[in-house]
Amino acid sequence: MAIAETHPQQQEKVSSEASAAEKKRWTLGDFDIGKPLGRGKFGHVYLAREKRSNHIVALKVLFKSQLQQSQVEHQLRREVEIQSHLRHPNILRLYGYFYDQKRVYLILEYAAKGELYKELQKCKYFSERRAATYVASLARALIYCHGKHVIHRDIKPENLLIGAQGELKIADFGWSVHTFNRRRTMCGTLDYLPPEMVENVEHDASVDIWSLGVLSYEFLYGVPPFEAKEHSDTYRRIMQVDLKFPPKPIVSSAAKDLISQMLVKDSSQRLPLHKLLEHPWIVQNADPSGIYRA
Repeated sequence: MAIAETHPQQQEKVSSEASAAEKKRWTLGDFDIGKPLGRGKFGHVYLAREKRSNHIVALKVLFKSQLQQSQVEHQLRREVEIQSHLRHPNILRLYGYFYDQKRVYLILEYAAKGELYKELQKCKYFSERRAATYVASLARALIYCHGKHVIHRDIKPENLLIGAQGELKIADFGWSVHTFNRRRTMCGTLDYLPPEMVENVEHDASVDIWSLGVLSYEFLYGVPPFEAKEHSDTYRRIMQVDLKFPPKPIVSSAAKDLISQMLVKDSSQRLPLHKLLEHPWIVQNADPSGIYRA
């Protein structure tokens, strides 16, 4: 079934629908289901239209049996609780959820331009203007999260989507945690893990600064900085902060300086996110609107 696009003005329309959902339970019958948008570990994502408002959303369908098998129900509840309370232009909205006997359904904002990971694969690496625009947007989103005592803990290309205007959206909060103190859980993705998680010592919100540094490098070079054939070598390179800048592609010294200030072993010495936004490379390259225009 083909589904027509909605105008951005309708973006907030579903919010009132979401609050109405508290009073009225959603059901699958409230939606017209369109094309598949992607598949995840525990289910599929479909384009859908909420019938009453005509609002276009992404409907994530998760199978309870698979969630139980992998023992991630608690993680999903935490993810829903965190993401449903976040309101930021660079964070994907979670409007609501419902479930039946076999499945859990998450009603998510539709990011029309799809997965950043695929875009990065297609381009191999991004221009400095594009990378800086994305990094600044993510820094603002993470400042917002940290202000609400939320640590993301899994910033990587696979967890980012691109909205209709070309703006970046943090889409996956599966490893996020709402915390007022330091944590010990090792989570996230190996290439993006900071030294303190590799060593399994306490960590705080500065893990997100490290991950953003790794992401900045991957945007500009097309590969993460500590990549190695063996897991053990990746661990070693992270622990030693074995940071090398290859000669190709050519990357400015200002960009390398910013990355070097984020990828610091002592988490207390990493460049704070508000300082990142003032860094010359960001100031000179990032589009203030947060939207990359080719």
